Amino acid sequence: MPASFNQAIIDEFRVNGGQVGGPFEGGDLLLLTTTGAKSGAEHTVPLGYVRDGELLLIVGSAGGAPRHPAWYHNLLAHPQVRVEIGTETLELIAVPAEGARRDRLFERVVSVAPGYADYQSGTTRVLPVVVLEPSGAEAAEGPGEIRSFADKLVQIHGWLRAQLRHIQAETDAHFAARAAHGGSGEPPAPEIGLQLRQHCLAFCQFLTFHHTSEDAYTFPALADRHPHLRDALDRLGEEHRTLARVKDALLALLADLTTADPERFRAELARLSAELVAHLDYEEESLLPALSEIRWPPGPPEPEPAGGGAS
Repeated sequence: MPASFNQAIIDEFRVNGGQVGGPFEGGDLLLLTTTGAKSGAEHTVPLGYVRDGELLLIVGSAGGAPRHPAWYHNLLAHPQVRVEIGTETLELIAVPAEGARRDRLFERVVSVAPGYADYQSGTTRVLPVVVLEPSGAEAAEGPGEIRSFADKLVQIHGWLRAQLRHIQAETDAHFAARAAHGGSGEPPAPEIGLQLRQHCLAFCQFLTFHHTSEDAYTFPALADRHPHLRDALDRLGEEHRTLARVKDALLALLADLTTADPERFRAELARLSAELVAHLDYEEESLLPALSEIRWPPGPPEPEPAGGGAS
C-alpha cells in the first residue's frame, strides 16, 4: 500500500482508539512499529491480525506480492517491536514460525481470514507467519511493585536471567533437532532455529541498550551523587565492555545456526551466561542501596518546603 494510504489509516486508528472505517471497518487491525534493518529508523504499518490464545499472529502477505514486505525484513534484524491495539501499546518480540508450526498457525489464520489463502495461492513464496510474543519482562522474577530505581533494576535483571535460561533450553532443543535430523550437510528439521535466533538476538540487543544507557546516564549520575561508588562503577563499566565482546562472538555464530558448531555455540553462550550472571550479582550488591533512594518512575524534583533555602 502507498505510504500516504498507510499514514491515513494510522492517523485514523490513533484518533479513534483503534477503530477505522472504509475497507478495514470492523476488522482486527493493529499498528506494527519496527526498526529499519538498514536505516535504524522506526517504521509503522497497519496490519490485520489473528489471535491464537494469548499470542498475536500476523502474515507477511504483501497482498500476494512475490517478495516479503519490508516490515518482515526489519523484524528479522530487530525482533523487538511495538504494537498498538485499540488504545493499548505493547512491547513484543516478533518470532516467525517455521515448519509444522508455521503450517498449523497459517491454517488458524485462514480459518478466521480466508483471504490469506488467496494471497498464498497467488505467489510461489511461502507467506511467513509471525508470532508476536510478550517479552516476559513483566513476569520476570523481581519485586511485585516498582517503587524505586532499585526495584526497576531488579526487574530488568530478573528478565535477563530468565531469558538466559530460556535461550539455553532452546539451544539444547535446536542442536538436538539437528543431531536427530542426520545426513551430511543437511539442515535441521526447521521449527526451532529461527525461534532461537530471534530470542537470542532480542536478548543481545536489549542487553546492549541497557548497558549503553547505564554507561551514558545512570553511572555518571550515581558517581556524582555517591563518590564512594566510583570504583564499583568503573568495574561495572569495564565489565560492560567485556560482555560486549562475548556477545559479539555469540552473534557471529548466530548468523547461520544451520552450520554453527554446536560445542562452540554452547561454549560462547555458557561464557556469556557466566560473565553476565556474575556482573548482575555484583551490580546488585554494589548499587541497590543507592538506587533505592531514587523513586520510580522518575519525575520532576520535589518542590522546596515553604521558607526553605539558604539563609
